[in-house]
Amino acid sequence: MKRRRLTHAVLATLLLLGGLATAGTIPAAATGPTPPTGSTPLATSAKPASDGLLSAMQRDLGLTRHQAEARVAAERAAAVLDPKVRRTAGEAYGGSWFDAARGRLTVALTPDASTDTRRAIRAAGAEIRTAARTARQLDAVKARIDRLSAPSGVSGWHVDPVAGTVVVDIVRKDRADNDVRRFVSRARDAGPVTVRTVSAAPRTFAAGTVGGDPYYTGNVRCSIGFSVYGGFVTAGHCGSPGAGVSGWDGSYIGTFQGSSFPDNDYAWVSVGSGWWTVPVVLGWGTVPDQLVRGSAVAPVGSSVCRSGSTSHWHCGTVLATNETVNYSQGAVHQLTKTSVCAEPGDSGGSFITGDQAQGVTSGGWGNCTSGGETWFQPVNEILGRYGLTLHTYTG
Repeated sequence: MKRRRLTHAVLATLLLLGGLATAGTIPAAATGPTPPTGSTPLATSAKPASDGLLSAMQRDLGLTRHQAEARVAAERAAAVLDPKVRRTAGEAYGGSWFDAARGRLTVALTPDASTDTRRAIRAAGAEIRTAARTARQLDAVKARIDRLSAPSGVSGWHVDPVAGTVVVDIVRKDRADNDVRRFVSRARDAGPVTVRTVSAAPRTFAAGTVGGDPYYTGNVRCSIGFSVYGGFVTAGHCGSPGAGVSGWDGSYIGTFQGSSFPDNDYAWVSVGSGWWTVPVVLGWGTVPDQLVRGSAVAPVGSSVCRSGSTSHWHCGTVLATNETVNYSQGAVHQLTKTSVCAEPGDSGGSFITGDQAQGVTSGGWGNCTSGGETWFQPVNEILGRYGLTLHTYTG
């Protein structure tokens, strides 16, 4: 056990002194010198992608190395461009997403968008699609559906900017259920809705106590999300405010200072008792560890990777944002859907695109043998809720 902790300490020192660029998810035994408080940048980095990240993308997304390198560069550009074109589009904005096939950001605009607006968006490097409805109109439809009480056979719902509708997911085996049919009917009354069937209902990914490199609260094992100054962020369903947390070696880490679940699924834990934080996420030996340099939001269609204490490192694609997920414990809002797999014990773990933190693992369906979908709570929302500052590497 002590040898393992020493290994983490040596790794953290090397990362801080040498600036190694890599890819993975936050360690439960994050070690390194305690930094001063202060603001951290959200801008994307021009650093090249690590060999580990590129290898994981090749494995999980079926890309060649050249395709993976090109996609990372294009996604970085899209993440920087996205908030700019939203502002330029104004009231005509109908949504945006990363088109992996073309390697560019696509922006949906309503027909009343001015010629100057279209010209400015194209000049910035984005493509344009025509939208029948604005993003604000679709968000309003989703908000009306959020006020409905969903039965267990309804998996969740989100705005799909490509289709220009709100997608409602229902569990295949429950599609004939009367309560499900009633919910779908009421959802259609709220506005444009597309119904999709999914294989299974979502569940959270906490687990009973087993080995690995996790953190524990009571008999629940979860995974650390991202280091912040003073502690780390993770999933809310992993513990309640005041609950004590122990690390992979059984030693005391700290305490849940804030937690919300359901409605949200986020929490933060203070760190002390000889534990401290570094801006690193673990690759679990599958890929090298990754330095965190910011939290620029990856658009829909971008690649994203996840690491947790059970299934370790896996990659996929951002499928939707601002989705309401209907867990058995209650609905959780503003989650991001991905095609990445996960398993019990991965809850709270890191989602990262390149070197940009995206969010903490909430739940999903499936596993890493047969596949599935997983949702994360966006990290910037957690930072804003608790007034936290993401610990980033600025070298």
